[in-house]
Order: sequence, then structure tokens, then C-alpha cells
Amino acid sequence: MEAAIKEPEVNVELAGQLGILPEEFDRISELLGRTPNYTELSMFSVMWSEHCSYKNSINLLKTLPKDGPHILAKAGEENAGLVDIGDGLACAFKIESHNHPSAIEPYQGAATGVGGIHRDIFTMGARPIAALNSLRFGNISHEKTKWLVRGVVKGIGDYGNSFGIPTVGGEVYFDESYHVNPLVNAMSVGIVKDGKTISATAHGVGNPVYIVGSATGKDGIHGATFASGDITEDSAEDLPAVQVGDPFQEKLLLEATLEAIDAGVVVGMQDMGAAGITCSTSEMCEKGEHGMKIYLDKVPTRQKNMKPFEILLSESQERMLVVVEKGKESEIERIFDKWDLNCAIIGEVVEEEVLEYYMHGELVARIAPKNLALGGDTPAYTRETKEPEYVKKIEQYSIHNITEPQDLKSVAEFLAKHPNIASKQWIYNQYDSMVQINNTSTNQPADAATVRVLNTNKALAVTVDCNPYFVYANPVQGTAIAVSEAARNIVCSGGEPSAITNCLNFGNPYNPEVYWQFDGAIKGMKMACEKLNTPVTGGNVSFYNQSSDEGPVMPNPAIGMVGVLDDIANKMTLDFKSEGDEIFLIGQNRNDISSSQYLIHYQKERYSPTPYFDMEEEYAVQRAVADLIKERLVESAHDVSEGGLFITLLESAMASNLGFSLDAELDIRKDAFLFGESQSRVVVSIAKDKATQFKLKLENVGVNFKKIGSVSSDINVWGENWGNVTDWSKNYDASIADHMSK
Repeated sequence: MEAAIKEPEVNVELAGQLGILPEEFDRISELLGRTPNYTELSMFSVMWSEHCSYKNSINLLKTLPKDGPHILAKAGEENAGLVDIGDGLACAFKIESHNHPSAIEPYQGAATGVGGIHRDIFTMGARPIAALNSLRFGNISHEKTKWLVRGVVKGIGDYGNSFGIPTVGGEVYFDESYHVNPLVNAMSVGIVKDGKTISATAHGVGNPVYIVGSATGKDGIHGATFASGDITEDSAEDLPAVQVGDPFQEKLLLEATLEAIDAGVVVGMQDMGAAGITCSTSEMCEKGEHGMKIYLDKVPTRQKNMKPFEILLSESQERMLVVVEKGKESEIERIFDKWDLNCAIIGEVVEEEVLEYYMHGELVARIAPKNLALGGDTPAYTRETKEPEYVKKIEQYSIHNITEPQDLKSVAEFLAKHPNIASKQWIYNQYDSMVQINNTSTNQPADAATVRVLNTNKALAVTVDCNPYFVYANPVQGTAIAVSEAARNIVCSGGEPSAITNCLNFGNPYNPEVYWQFDGAIKGMKMACEKLNTPVTGGNVSFYNQSSDEGPVMPNPAIGMVGVLDDIANKMTLDFKSEGDEIFLIGQNRNDISSSQYLIHYQKERYSPTPYFDMEEEYAVQRAVADLIKERLVESAHDVSEGGLFITLLESAMASNLGFSLDAELDIRKDAFLFGESQSRVVVSIAKDKATQFKLKLENVGVNFKKIGSVSSDINVWGENWGNVTDWSKNYDASIADHMSK
């Protein structure tokens, strides 16, 4: 198709520069019946990028369980997952990455990641009520890491606080593998009345197509392509691919879109994230089995003389594409004018399933939506796998080669101050967790964040979890553990796990060793989700998290999970309640220090298997703990995770300013008992008058349990006084702040 607008000559070499493989270029030409022009090639380059098309992951993602008793929208059907929470309400939730932008410009990269994930929620008609995040950085002693941490945390805090959504939870790891390529994953959770959701679809011939919100600029052009390549020394030159966010504009957009939905004028709506107008028009049309005529010169722009491909690919923030019922134009324009936002007709829905884009009357691109949209004719590959060489080192590991230290208190002090374990208050103090106080619970410490559902007795328990060391050691087991820990955290908070979303962060999929990790992670996720009945509602795949010099990051399939408390009065916290309460460990202690923070960071042994894990045992422990909480037989519950049993006890003690006396008899190594991270264990405290009922309950269900001590004033370990809780708290709370101030 010839175009009067001057464009570069299209050939396979140019396609390669845009990230399109030779065979994909041939496929594009075959689909169009001709060679694409530059505008069309640019559109394919973003829509067929890994970031948009999931071409190297979709075949494996299709194997994940998507059905469940609460599912209202399956993975891939809408912008976010949707589950029934009862009382005529539904929860929309999703997690996505903004890794590459954050590596180059941490403040805006993180801020726009937060903005984008919230738009995924309210574009469905749900009002966001909570945000979480999962962050990975390099060694905290490095100046570059500190720069990234400051920028990312401030970006998340400034955007979320200004937008008015509380950040209620998250997790952070520091490891050398993330030195060049940090991971910034943002999660949003929202509430909508059942049946009041809006779909990202286009139908109704003649219905007008609006672009609403901010004006379109040149920021973010080819951002999806940028996110589908390795980080290199030259990546900073791609800075224009990083978008700029405006949380106050997004707040106006939120209110305007929800008002338009309530007014009944919206047929379909899609936010403009990766690939901008190209993505939103193609996906809405593909889903609605219609086409569109789009007039690019009618798009409100921030710069003059923007070229067609720039308008089509711009990833400027705070924008929506809205299909409006014909005849109701004045109503939607009134609403957006009230909120002082752009609201411009840029096209119309047509019967033929073809997208036509015009610029000043000239047809500049003509493509069938299914050729661009996920689920259409996009390529799909299953790549080669190869077991990594480092697995041989893991197979050589033996606990018998690790010398058990004599001074266990010094080990405990080391772990309590380690950035992967110590308090993250330097980070979360920059987030507003109490905005919309009527929606959020108090900041009582619990394994999962608890968020009230307005005008009900219900609450949501939400969490995001992944231990990358476990996934690195064994992707199948490690990812199953990530799902299980998320569920365990929700159970320990009094909730019932409902469903998950995921953000799968891996290196280059063309590397067989990386794809081996990814393939294993999918298998582990499938196994755990099926057993725990927590289907996958969708999420995000982020490949190419690696640098040319340092290779791929440790794999990190972050698991975001939502659970439901039918009555918020059943909320359980992790803090000890009363001196004299008995402390029990539910689950089995094992002579295991594999892949623990103790082994990796104190003993300096990086290569070991995942800690002990059995899916059936995990399920039995979770069901037992859930029943104990429902029957009000426990005073506190806290799962054993990073740092092992001692850190679990310490956190419960510090949260209550009480201590504990640990006096359990052992048949395993002391370091394994205190610092090992074998799975499926929960520490609970019991009032003495409920101990008999508690024991009988666990005996009846056949779950292992053992009394290990009692709540006291100081910390005592096998008769040795390890000091008072206040001193431990000071070191635990100050660690990251001390690092960041140096």
C-alpha cells in the first residue's frame, strides 16, 4: 500500500531492527497480501513483541488452571482477573512488571507501572482499593542500587499517595543478580458490583470511538519493543521509551470513567498501556469481532506534526479508548468536560473486521485486528530447554559439609539485620497505607494485608510472594512454594485463598537454560494452583531481564493472591498476645538448611536444593490452620519463611513487645531448627485454657505439631538469655535505613 506520507523503505533488514524475525516478516506480508508500509511494520513490531504477544510463553501459559468456584473472568478474557467475593460484589486484581523502564529511569518507570496497573482495574469498572508491589535490587551496598531503590520507592510512593490508593503490602529482595536489571512489579486490587463490569470490546456499527484523558505525546514510543530486549550499555539511549506519569490526571480519569460507566453510555473500554492506540483498537475489535476507522489527526497531541506511527505507538499515560453508544455523545462529553479531561471522537466502529487508520484523509494503515491482537494470528513458540550447568553444583551439596556454628546468637543477629529479612520500614514508610481509611484495616501485623470491603462485614486478604533462591534451585518446587506461601499467608491471616495473578520475571527466552527455568516454573505453578484450588486469572510475562555482561537475573515468578474473609472479625494477626501463652509449631521440623538465607548469606553457600516441600503436607497444614483460626483456638499465627523459625518467633515478639522462651527438645541440628527454611510450618500461640482443644483438633486431622516454648518478657533460647526485644527491634528496624544513609 503506497502512502503519500514519506516513510522509510520497508525490507527484512528494517524489520530486524524493529525486533521482527525474518520468518515473522514473511508471515506479516502473507497476512496482508503485500509488503507492509513503515507504519504497519511499526505496529506489528510492538504487537508481535514478547511484551504484547507473549509469543514465547503463551503455549505454556495455556496449561495453567483457569477454572474455579469464584472465577467470573478467566485469564485473557479481560484486562484483569475477576473473582466473586459474595454479597453481589467482585474483586478485580492483577500484577504487572515495569522492569526495563525502572532500570533506566527508576522514578518514572516505577510510577507509571503503578498508574498502568490501576488503569487495568478501573477500566473494568472496578474502583481500586489497594496496591502491593514486589521489588528486586542488587547489593544494597552499591551506589547504583541505592539510586535505583530511592527512585523506585519514591516513584511508587508519590504516584500511589497522590492517586489516593493505599499501598498495603509487598516484598523486597537484594541480590547481585539484579544489579543491572531490577524487578519492579506492581499489583492493584479493586471492587466492583457483580454485573457492573465493562468489557474491553468494540461492537455496534456506527458507535463512536473516543480517546479520553491526557493528550498523546512522544513518550513511550516503542516501549513494548524496549521491554522485549536485553539491558545493554546503550539502553540509556532508549530513555524516550520511558513514559511520564501524572497521578492527579489519573485520579480525574478514574472518577470520570466510573461516572461514565454508571451513566450507561459506555459500550466497551480499554486503557492504553503498551503499544497505545495500536493495542487498544486491535484488542477491542478482535474481541468484539468488529473493525474501526480511526482518524489519527483527531487525536489530541502534545507535540505538533506527530507522525502516524508515533501517534499509534505512543504510550503516553492516563489515556483510555472508549466505545460509546451512538446518540449519547453529549453525555460522555459532559462528564469528561466536568472533570476537565480531553474527550475526542477519533473514529467509529464498522462491520468489517478491519482496522483502518487515516491521517488528514490519507489511509496510512489497514490491518485485520486478529493479525495484531493476542489470540489472533500472532506467532507462538515453544523454545528449546536445557538444564543449566549450575544444577551440577546443586547436586553436589550436602549439609554434612556445612560446619555448624557454635555462636548461634551471632548468626541470629546477622540474619535479623540482613536486608532480605530485616524490616522494610524505610521503604513502606514512604507509602500511604491508610488513605481511604474506611477501606483499609488498621496496620496490625499479619502475614497478609487485610482490606475492608465497604458496607459489608467482609475483608480481602492480599499478598505477593516469591523466594527467587528457591526457584533458582528448582523451578518446579520453587514456584510451587511461591504459590503455597502466598496461600499460607492468607490462611494465617484468617482468609480463604481464592485465586492468583502472576508476574513471571525471567531472562532471555532464546537461552535454553532460561527457558528450562520458565518451563519448570509453569509446571510448579500448575501443580500448586490445582491442589490449592487457586486458579490463575492472568498476569504478565517479563522476559529479557538480563544484561549483556552479567547474564539473566534469578528467576522470579511473583505470585499475587487474593483471599476472602467472610467476617473481618475472624482476622488473625502474627503478634504474640499474652505472657505465658504456649507456643506451638504446626508442621514438621527437618534437618534442612537448603537455599536458606542462613546458608546463602552467612555460610556463603549459594548452590543447594530447595528446602523440603511436599504439596500434600502443605495442603494439610493450611487446612488445619484455617480450622484452628475459625474455631478461635489460636491467639496468633505466623508462617515460617525467610530466616527460619527464629526470625518467625522474633517478628511475633517484636510486634507485641513481648519475648519468647524457646525450650524444644531436638533431634536435628540446632542451626537447621533455628534458621532452616523447610516448608509447611506455622508458629501459633495458644492461651493455656485452649491447649487441650488445640491438641485434640490437630491429633484428629493427623497434622504434626510440637510445643516449642512460651511467650515471655525477654528472649531466651535453651536457657540462655539473648536480650530484650527492644534491642532486637532497633537493629531489625534500622538495617535498611542504615544502608541507605551510607
